[in-house]
Amino acid sequence: MSGGCATLVFERDVAVPVATLWQAWTAPAARAVWAAPTPSVTVEFLEADTKVGGREVSLCKVEGQPDIRCECGWLALEPARRSVNYEVISAEEIPQSAALVTADFASTGAGSRLVVSVQLSSLAVDMAADYRQEFGAGLDNLADVAARTMVLERVIRAPRRVVWSAWMNPETLPQWWGPEGFSCRTTRIDLRTGGEWVFDMIAPDGTVFPNHHQYGEVRTEDRLSYALNWGESGPKHADAWAMFEEEEGATKVTLGMVFSTAAEFQEARGFGAEALGLQTLGKLAHFVGAG
Repeated sequence: MSGGCATLVFERDVAVPVATLWQAWTAPAARAVWAAPTPSVTVEFLEADTKVGGREVSLCKVEGQPDIRCECGWLALEPARRSVNYEVISAEEIPQSAALVTADFASTGAGSRLVVSVQLSSLAVDMAADYRQEFGAGLDNLADVAARTMVLERVIRAPRRVVWSAWMNPETLPQWWGPEGFSCRTTRIDLRTGGEWVFDMIAPDGTVFPNHHQYGEVRTEDRLSYALNWGESGPKHADAWAMFEEEEGATKVTLGMVFSTAAEFQEARGFGAEALGLQTLGKLAHFVGAG
């Protein structure tokens, strides 16, 4: 079958704030959670840089089939409003399709609305049916992930290099990490790509909470990602990331977490994880002299 052109429109209503949906759509750590359309597909990210002019390269792997390469290039990013990117799909180094993807975000009374328009050009075979199925499944995953995502933000009146240094220095991170009254007892700490931090969080009443952070990508003064585990031998609790953006001489810190299950997300909200997380960012601000 020859190629062709098509315009596909996808719409999703998600019961989360638009800022949370935006983070789930754009943050590389979150995209890695929802990118695979079905459990039979494994997505390996080779490159991810969500900024205008940046790109994302991934391989979709299905047992017994050739890898599918997807290259996404970011053309426009208006936070919590609109993103525009191109997308090129290839199989065995042969381009299969090219598309222009425009995503529009809006707040609604019940949360957020996402409308995605895909202007698709099929190069080898007609890809429209596959796009409807696979892209639609990915957006269903996005909605599920966004519903168990927690996003915390704080603007810290200090240069980005200072804030980053306080976070990524193994001597200073344990000094401020955690809510008010909590302290850290470190077993091992290696703050780099592929590194880990094994530590106990100790509450004011002496209760010990084992923690294990396994670091993924670390981009200096830009962002980091890590898996948050319940102790060194415990299960994964969340996929987390932190981003650092310059803002008129200050630093906007965004801390995001995709909880492993909806139940864990609800449990975290129930014990006040958002307020406790903001306390942690407040301690960071105080540590760098901006509290």
